[in-house]
Amino acid sequence: MRLADHWLFSYQALVRHRLRSLMILIAIAMGVSSVLLLTSIGEGARLFIEQEFSALGTKMLIVLPGKKETTGGSPPIYGTSPRDLTIEDAQALKRISTISHVAPIIAGTASVSNLAVSRDIIIIGTNRDMFSVRNLKLQQGKMLPSTSETRANQVCILGAKIAKELFQNHSPIGQWLRIGEYRYRVIGLLEQRGESLGLDLRDMAIIPVRSAQMLFNSPALYRILLQLKQTEYENNTIKSINNIIAKRHEGEADITIISQDSMLSAFNKILIGVTASIGAIAAISLVVAGILIMNVSYIAVSQRREEIGLLKSLGASAKEVHRIFIISSVVLTSFGTFSGLVFSYSLVFIIQYNFPDIPIAIPWWSTLSAILMAFVLAILFSWLPANKAANTDPILALRGEQ
Repeated sequence: MRLADHWLFSYQALVRHRLRSLMILIAIAMGVSSVLLLTSIGEGARLFIEQEFSALGTKMLIVLPGKKETTGGSPPIYGTSPRDLTIEDAQALKRISTISHVAPIIAGTASVSNLAVSRDIIIIGTNRDMFSVRNLKLQQGKMLPSTSETRANQVCILGAKIAKELFQNHSPIGQWLRIGEYRYRVIGLLEQRGESLGLDLRDMAIIPVRSAQMLFNSPALYRILLQLKQTEYENNTIKSINNIIAKRHEGEADITIISQDSMLSAFNKILIGVTASIGAIAAISLVVAGILIMNVSYIAVSQRREEIGLLKSLGASAKEVHRIFIISSVVLTSFGTFSGLVFSYSLVFIIQYNFPDIPIAIPWWSTLSAILMAFVLAILFSWLPANKAANTDPILALRGEQ
């Protein structure tokens, strides 16, 4: 028999037992769908993390005070530096040619009030480079002054949410408010962006870094954000940063440098591992479908013993009979796998279309894995029933004795 004849014969055999074939088809489709839909959730989490890191900016390095390294002891203790990062340290890093922007950061919480309205919000002290590094944009108004690192200018930029609460429907630009014990004039309003890695940009105020030193009565920086000109400069830039800080900190590079790409890579590895684990758990449903195929195949061999005997008496070899049952399983698996793929991709498309803010996608590798596993299991679990059919004695089968 030609391969096309095998497929047509198997299809006709499956159609004759519609209910049984439908049950197996549904089991296979559910197994494939389980793998694809569960891995799409893990892939969605990975895409969400990528979006969050993209919102932070691009080609970014984060410099933290203190050397995070194990210094010995049992249990391990972590070395920390007694020296704080300062604005002068940040200014020194501007001399590195591979860095395009340097944003010193002082962060804290303070009470913001206007007339009878008062709220505690996050206050960020920085300079205008912060807007380039973090991809921040103004809805209206102007940037922080260029003298933010040298003068404590009493100006601020508000997030959209806090601006609405403090000034209702009036424009906040040019208005005065109180932050802590000091009065600040609003010079800008941030563009609406929502949350970014837990920081609600709508509910915060940005002031010059020198003003933040005065507000929080501390010269220490929370961190320094750096933007590279090109990502391939990262390793050389890190070495230059350590050298400059070491010269300024009595020979010790007592800082920790975190690369945006390294953080994203670490998250990706974790989430890909979790997604693969979820997919492996979901694949159990495919194994169940394979067992169902084996049981039904055994039943089919018993019900079709006269047909098997007739085929063998007409000259069909044991190999051809074996191939008939294997191909029957492959045909059924093809329909089931196709149905599972259509259902899964359609459901994901509907979610993406109606809820575009939800990052969800089926990874290509899970699709290939689900298809491959479905066919491998179909062949493996139908092999023994096919062997039984191939070894059937045609005379006894035609007599109905086997």
